[in-house]
Amino acid sequence: MLIQRREVFIWVEAHVGNSSCSSPRRSVVLRDIVKYDAPQITSMSWSNSSLSLMWEAPEKHPALTEVWLRGDGHPAELRKETFTRINTDQVTVANLSQHSTHWVQIRQRSTQVKSPLWSNWSPWVKVPAELAHAPEVNVTTKRLNGTREVTLTWKLRSHAAAAAAGVTYQLSDTQSSLGCPCARTEKRRQHLKTNNFTIYVSYSPVDIHVTARNAAGSSPCATVHVPAEPTADLKICDKTVDNKLNKKTCKQWYEFQDGGLKPEDVKTLQRKKTPGREKEAKSAAGLEDYVGYLYFEHICDAGKPRTVKTCLYYQKEGAPLREPQDITVFGQTHNSANLSWKAIPSKDQRGFLTHYSLCSVKMGSRDEARECHNISASLRKFSLEKLTPGTKYNISLAVVTRAGAGPAATVTINTLQEKHVNVWLSLGLLIGFFFISTMCTVILKRIQNKIFPPVPTPVIPDFSPNHCGQEMLEGKEEVHDLILLQLHPERKTVPKEAEETTALRGEWDAGSDEDVENEREGDSRMSEGSGDESPGSTDRQQKRSRVKELTDLEQVESEIALLIYRNGLVFDLKTDSP
Repeated sequence: MLIQRREVFIWVEAHVGNSSCSSPRRSVVLRDIVKYDAPQITSMSWSNSSLSLMWEAPEKHPALTEVWLRGDGHPAELRKETFTRINTDQVTVANLSQHSTHWVQIRQRSTQVKSPLWSNWSPWVKVPAELAHAPEVNVTTKRLNGTREVTLTWKLRSHAAAAAAGVTYQLSDTQSSLGCPCARTEKRRQHLKTNNFTIYVSYSPVDIHVTARNAAGSSPCATVHVPAEPTADLKICDKTVDNKLNKKTCKQWYEFQDGGLKPEDVKTLQRKKTPGREKEAKSAAGLEDYVGYLYFEHICDAGKPRTVKTCLYYQKEGAPLREPQDITVFGQTHNSANLSWKAIPSKDQRGFLTHYSLCSVKMGSRDEARECHNISASLRKFSLEKLTPGTKYNISLAVVTRAGAGPAATVTINTLQEKHVNVWLSLGLLIGFFFISTMCTVILKRIQNKIFPPVPTPVIPDFSPNHCGQEMLEGKEEVHDLILLQLHPERKTVPKEAEETTALRGEWDAGSDEDVENEREGDSRMSEGSGDESPGSTDRQQKRSRVKELTDLEQVESEIALLIYRNGLVFDLKTDSP
């Protein structure tokens, strides 16, 4: 405020806490004393590590500006900066931490008078940290009936947590900004204080922008690209699609590009509010000949955009400008070869691709006809079959649209010579194969038998219980005396042999000796009693007894070498040779 050549009252006031005092008022005429009003900070912004402050001042004269700064939470740490401004109301303070919150106030003084006075200090203003990075946005898309529900959630990076207080967010998208088909609502323009938002878009591609703002400025814009919704039964547009304006629909043509559809490459034909602008709207589409477009037709349904038609569109078609790229031959045999290639760019197609034309002809032969194949436009590989061995072929490949075929790419292939296999070699290989197979089978069988030996089958003989034999075995064995008679004089006498036999038997059974002696005594008595009989009868009896003894002796000699079983013991009796 500039006061010159008029009487004013001046005084001095002092304020300490809740107490204040003032000097007496004096009436003076100010001529060279100037005091500006306290400046009011209107905006601030960060640039790297520098803070720019702007304010409003009623006087547009050169002045001296003083700035006080302190960190948030550290009131004792003050920093003073003095600047000289010339016809500007802005200063820049350098070497500050843009990731921290600061407090700032300013005052100013004229530099054009002899006795200038400092203005009052402006109120302390909080300067938030810089939003140096764009928000991190997550997107989830839900497909509805011709509409997509896009839910966005975002957050600031961790180092920007100090700037979270007082941050708002602004959203914008490429569809609603065009007003196609639904007009942009005020809700999408206003600053959001939450970190989530739901927006409805059509099936055409759309870019959504999210920007964070605080008192110190705006963050970089975070752009989310929502691509066009793929359609499984995408067909060529029929004759009903034209460039005429329809008040109820919004028509869009997106130019085909190898990198996908881009929202900025859209041609839009939409309803105009001003009447009589149909010709201008029609020309606004600006469709070009020989350029492929993806056509979308939208309507506005209950305030939400909805896509009702999608198809491929060419305003005018032509033959392709280029041949297939990077045609390669691989896997040649004596009667076949494989080919692969790359598709031509979209801008060089100039029409809808119907197929590829692949032709082959033998080189150096005038009588051979040219053989051609029509290959699907979606394929990038093909195998040539039934070729002649050891022959050179010239192959040509061209792209065909509804308007005709484009230039052809050529390549030369050589088939391999056919190899005749020797019959004897084949037979030898076959025999060797069977021999090796047999040997391997035998070896594996042996290894299997060693690792897993066969389990023997138990033999269970038929057993018929013999009750008689069992009774005999269970009964007590009876021992009978055996007397061997001597047949020849040189041999031992029968009684002597009998005695030896009896002695041997006595070793088997201790109680049998007494029985033998008793029998001998009985025999002697019988012999003594027989002396009273007649000689003839005696002789006949003696002859009969000798014959009987001889018979018994032969039987004993035949059985003498047999095994004798007595009381569970087996003995082998041997006799002296005669």
